[in-house]
Amino acid sequence: MQQKIKSALISVYNKDGLKEILPLLQQQNITIYSTGGTQKFIEENGGKCVSVESLTGYPSILGGRVKTLHPVVFGGFLARRDVESDIREMEQYHIPEIDLVVVDLYPFEETVKATKEEAAIIEKIDIGGPSMIRAAAKNFKSVLVIADKKEYSELKNILSDKNAETSLEERKDFARKAFDVCSGYDIAISNYFNKTNFANPFRLEKKVLRYGENPHQQGYFLGDMSEIFEQLHGKELSYNNLVDVDSAVQLMKEFEKKNETDLSTFAVIKHTNVCGIAQRKNISEAFSAALAGDPESAFGGVLISNSTIDKTTAEALKDLFIEVLIAPDFDEDALPLLKSKKNRIILKLQEFPKEEEQSKALLNGLLIQENDKGNYTEWKEEGGRASSEQEKEDLIFANLVCKHLKSNAITIVKNKQLLGKGAGQTSRVDALRHAIEKANQFEFDLQNSVVASDAFFPFDDCVKIAHNAGVTAFIQPGGSIRDKDSIDYCKENNLVMVITGLRHFKH
Repeated sequence: MQQKIKSALISVYNKDGLKEILPLLQQQNITIYSTGGTQKFIEENGGKCVSVESLTGYPSILGGRVKTLHPVVFGGFLARRDVESDIREMEQYHIPEIDLVVVDLYPFEETVKATKEEAAIIEKIDIGGPSMIRAAAKNFKSVLVIADKKEYSELKNILSDKNAETSLEERKDFARKAFDVCSGYDIAISNYFNKTNFANPFRLEKKVLRYGENPHQQGYFLGDMSEIFEQLHGKELSYNNLVDVDSAVQLMKEFEKKNETDLSTFAVIKHTNVCGIAQRKNISEAFSAALAGDPESAFGGVLISNSTIDKTTAEALKDLFIEVLIAPDFDEDALPLLKSKKNRIILKLQEFPKEEEQSKALLNGLLIQENDKGNYTEWKEEGGRASSEQEKEDLIFANLVCKHLKSNAITIVKNKQLLGKGAGQTSRVDALRHAIEKANQFEFDLQNSVVASDAFFPFDDCVKIAHNAGVTAFIQPGGSIRDKDSIDYCKENNLVMVITGLRHFKH
């Protein structure tokens, strides 16, 4: 559906770049409609245009607040060229077809930065501009909309090299970008009135929390957790509870039990890091093994299971001080035992979160990335021998757990039980030393255990230290210019070294 541009409405606050477009419009004999300062600029630069006032029969009023908001103008934007009744009404009311709309917006954000005078800021809330952009973008089937001077180069190409013709796909893409411009503008205005960046632009349900990360910080949650959890017992979730609960759920999503043959997994989370996790044939054994990994850190932690909590497990943990317990279900005779602590939060996990991205507000902006999906992209056995079946299972398990620890991160695993971990360390070797120290603290036998690292080993010191502690297999993404040092050590000492090609930094 090639569309020839025969007419254009131009109304811009920033005139930069417009002068170069005017002769191209004239060469194509395109009728230009304009108003106010834009009309004056066009005429001063030798262009001809029809005033919007001559179309509407109304002058610019209310100090320029109302100029283009009129059915004759918006009819030209919105008329469906393939609907006979629209065409008849255009003829009846003398509404011209408008094929191209070039409009920008008042500099609201720039004004906010430049002054604290509210009256000046409010005047820079554009009304007609967004309305025209949205109307033209809605009717992309017939209208091309340019809402940002960054797109002038593409417009010039259309006018000069494409004989002022556009395809439906091109017009739809410009419409997409135009709606993005309007969305960003509206968010900036909303942020101003809410007096905070990213306050709540999408009008999510707002839940005020007791406080934020610390008592002197205000905190609130935007969104609806009811599809994910049903709270069965306990006090209101705090800011820190929510952060730890999210970490717990993201971890357990890796071990979702999809059928009865899947192993039961139990994990303990403290300050977003895993401090205990294990897989066993039943949930009671998984809980005992997970707790044994670091019973001290479990105090006041968040516990999560991928299986129904039975009475045996409830008996084992009912007297522990824990903040939150999460599970897909609870046996009827288990719940009364768990509810013996009035403040203990018990959450029934109904489904895992579906978000595909994660975001963080920083530096007057929003940082967004895709979620870290997967465990490994390749499985390259580069050491002195291939991994045994048990070692491979432990390596896969260790790598998934390591993925959910703060970098630099190391996990030590044996028989699908976390024996030691180092997280959030400024060097990888420190993370390893911390993991070994933790395992020794609780008297674990590290012989024939495995180590996972969230990123490559920069030197061979880690494999040497771990080997001396009893570790016989390693898994890491690789990618260091000195990978060969660690690989050669494993070959010389008949150790397993798996390269995955997938790094799992977590900051």
